[in-house]
Amino acid sequence: MGGELPFAVQDNGEVARRFPDLHPALRPQEALTEANRCLNCFDPPCAAACPTHIDVPRFIKKITTQNVMGSALTILDSNILGASCSRVCPVDVLCEGACVMLHLNKQPIAIGRLQRYAMDYFHDRGARPPKKANAEGKQKIVCVGAGPASLACAAELAQRGFQVTVLDRRGLPGGLNTYGVAEYKLRAPDSLREVAMIRDLGVEFRFGVSIDDEHDLAALETEYDAIFLGIGLGAMHELAIPGANHPAVVDALEFIARYKTAGDLTVGNNVVVIGAGNTAIDAANAARRLGAAQVTIVYRRSERELPAFGFEFEHAKLEGVSFEWLAQPVAIHTYPAGGIASLECVRLEWMETEDDAAGPQAAPVLGSNFHLLCDMVIPAIGHAPLVSLLEQCRGLELDGGRVQVDRATGRTSHPKYYAGGDCVNGGREVVDAVADGKRAGVAIAKSFEAAYA
Repeated sequence: MGGELPFAVQDNGEVARRFPDLHPALRPQEALTEANRCLNCFDPPCAAACPTHIDVPRFIKKITTQNVMGSALTILDSNILGASCSRVCPVDVLCEGACVMLHLNKQPIAIGRLQRYAMDYFHDRGARPPKKANAEGKQKIVCVGAGPASLACAAELAQRGFQVTVLDRRGLPGGLNTYGVAEYKLRAPDSLREVAMIRDLGVEFRFGVSIDDEHDLAALETEYDAIFLGIGLGAMHELAIPGANHPAVVDALEFIARYKTAGDLTVGNNVVVIGAGNTAIDAANAARRLGAAQVTIVYRRSERELPAFGFEFEHAKLEGVSFEWLAQPVAIHTYPAGGIASLECVRLEWMETEDDAAGPQAAPVLGSNFHLLCDMVIPAIGHAPLVSLLEQCRGLELDGGRVQVDRATGRTSHPKYYAGGDCVNGGREVVDAVADGKRAGVAIAKSFEAAYA
């Protein structure tokens, strides 16, 4: 079912130079000092705010006693992708945003950087997480997709002694961690280092394997005892305006994947990013770091409705990204020689509607069209769910293209299928996908525990 492909990506020195860490690693004395600030709260709000419920005070306490390996194992017990999450989690609105220090008008504990410190210590020493059960399960489980949800599910099952296979259509595992998260947050080699740890637990990875139709699904149902769907979302929504098929129109995730995994550092001099979510911000910042003189984000709503996190917005402004609010792209214009000349937009304004429930709507302003000079356009306007595949799985209940599951177990309406991550939640954080995958892994193991009796 597909050939074995390289389980690594070339570490590009030029990419590393242009994308230094957003939050540099703590040195040992810095980590010790910061860890000693923690109040070791009882019933800590930071742990409750973490979707994987890492015992934050416990792992930090272990750093204060210089038991850094024990700290890492505490993290891994809850979150097998603790290293990735320490870099990419929006800690400002999760654990650190819940820190009691904020109520004392003090800086929150740097939980994310302390977690990274412990996890880097663990990985730098080539350590492995322990098994969670001594039994060897005869059941075979397959995880479709090799993103964070599937990785967490596979690791949980492998630690409990099950035979697990992970399938992915791409050449490298890790999903968005490898391909879609900005380099200054998470380098592809760091993502793959975590996956290698999971592989060493006994998980089999098969790359270049595409599950496309009901026949492929039927084959999986025959071969495996349980199936976990961690397939994420589908392709980005198409930019439905004239000129959108130009080769210099590159969707945001493809743009990020090119420089992260293929070493393609090509970027326009004047770049326009369409959309204002966190992925749009990542792409805009990357374009600046790759050498674009001018990067502009175009968004059809106002700054007040910005979907990206506030700290991401502030970071983009520091990178030199400009913003055009209440603007709707209408056409891409090209030079006679073929290159992009400009993106034509129309101004929008909020208008009251007759439907009170709908509220005000952004409507075009007559005669307000304007042109943004650019030679590259990067749409970041959201993803469509993989409905075409999911609808072919008979007995699987969908709602708006999302797989419906029991949130406590990840089990779907089909008894053999479990699911988690973006195909269930519509596109949330890496840590949410990890939590989904772990819950499903635990539930799958429990469903077969009678076999151990």
